[in-house]
Amino acid sequence: MGILSGNPKEEPMHYGEVHGSWSYLFGAKGKIAGYQTMLNHVGDSDLYKLVVEAIEGCQQEVKQIEVLLKENGIGLPPTPPERPKACLEEIPVGARFLDNEIAAAVAADIAAGLVACSTMMGQSIREDIIMMFGQFHTQKATLGGKYLRLIKEKGWLVPPPLHIHKSEDC
Repeated sequence: MGILSGNPKEEPMHYGEVHGSWSYLFGAKGKIAGYQTMLNHVGDSDLYKLVVEAIEGCQQEVKQIEVLLKENGIGLPPTPPERPKACLEEIPVGARFLDNEIAAAVAADIAAGLVACSTMMGQSIREDIIMMFGQFHTQKATLGGKYLRLIKEKGWLVPPPLHIHKSEDC
């Protein structure tokens, strides 16, 4: 049996797995702080629930990746401080993020997260890391679907130009 056979948790991480996991963790910690700040600007109750769900998802990912990195003797990136809660009415109107802007920003983050998870799955050789990022990918895809549905229902979707093929027979 070679070094890369048997229990995946006993296999060393390669540099790509280390860098990708560490970078993903760093980004997830930043997203938590950013989403906590965005919560102060959210007026729509449905969007508020989805932003909270995004925060909880990131927090779960952070826990899992921190365990992986600690078990492999890898230092963790810094964690930003928790953001305080603020009253929406106390934020000046011109300084507020709008609900549709928040929804679009989180949806874009989810799309970027899907790519990051896929990249980690493709470059990893440890099955446990592949499975962990596969789990994150599935959860993000589900959350992304919820955001798309909300954005459509609220009328916040700004579609790109639609291609409608017209027949030359007309």
